[in-house]
Amino acid sequence: MRIETIFEMTSPCRDNFRIKGYRFGEGEKTLAIVGAMRGDEVQQQYICSQLVNRLTMIEQRGGIAEGKSILIIPSCNPFSMNVNRRFWAMDNTDINRMFPGYNQGETTQRIAAAIFAALNGFKYGIQLASYYVSGDFIPHVRMLKTGYEDVDTARLFGMKYVTTYQPRPFDTTLLNYNWQLWSTKAFSVYAGQTNRIDLSNSGETIDAIFRMMKRTGIINAGSPGVAYESICIDEASLQHIKARHAGIFYRLVDAGSRVTPGDSLAHIIDPYNGQILDDIKATEEGTVFFAHHRPVVFQNALLFMIHVV
Repeated sequence: MRIETIFEMTSPCRDNFRIKGYRFGEGEKTLAIVGAMRGDEVQQQYICSQLVNRLTMIEQRGGIAEGKSILIIPSCNPFSMNVNRRFWAMDNTDINRMFPGYNQGETTQRIAAAIFAALNGFKYGIQLASYYVSGDFIPHVRMLKTGYEDVDTARLFGMKYVTTYQPRPFDTTLLNYNWQLWSTKAFSVYAGQTNRIDLSNSGETIDAIFRMMKRTGIINAGSPGVAYESICIDEASLQHIKARHAGIFYRLVDAGSRVTPGDSLAHIIDPYNGQILDDIKATEEGTVFFAHHRPVVFQNALLFMIHVV
């Protein structure tokens, strides 16, 4: 393992801001893995730390295939994580909306440019991503529809779901989108949680990444865990259930739960008198793909996404 500095800048009130990369193996740029892009992506950084730990041992045993190299960047935003902010603490901008970056621009543009320069040219790219809405997911692989998406390779992770979605105009500044345009087979992996460590979901995600590395010939070590025949869906087919009232959110089902028509999914409770304002029910049979988890919701907030079968 070799540790390198991807980006560094001085800070007026603490140690320098640094983004570190961990490189394994020798040879062609085969796989790059990016962890926490935002300051609350604790689950994502934890998973990358475990990947670094395991790959160190695998490399020592000669388990990385000859002529293959792997780069892991566990955190692209340690400053925001230190001060408990999701986005860049100085101006609240999102590094993951700045790609491919601009090395003469604003701070987050320069950070994105340095990261992208280090990541460009890899055959495969994995980003441990988080969703813009707070909640719990079934762990899955997600890809933008750019015309370069690779569903067959996404299946090699052996996760329960592989999803695709049509990019919106502001998605063109995402790492995943730009990676694909620059000829990297890019995958966003959602590990179920964001701002807390879930050992079950993180373990499943770590196993899936090693499984993909084994199946693509990057490592020679075994691929642990249970592999699934991935269900491939377009996210436009997911049923969205939104809140009809604002109030206290009392969830009754979890991500991964099977539901049938008439099942209660959650209650929205009046915060002043305790009465149930809305009993949110399933209208079709399916699997809860996403479930909101904050205790207070606003009207029209996304509460659930259901994979209807």
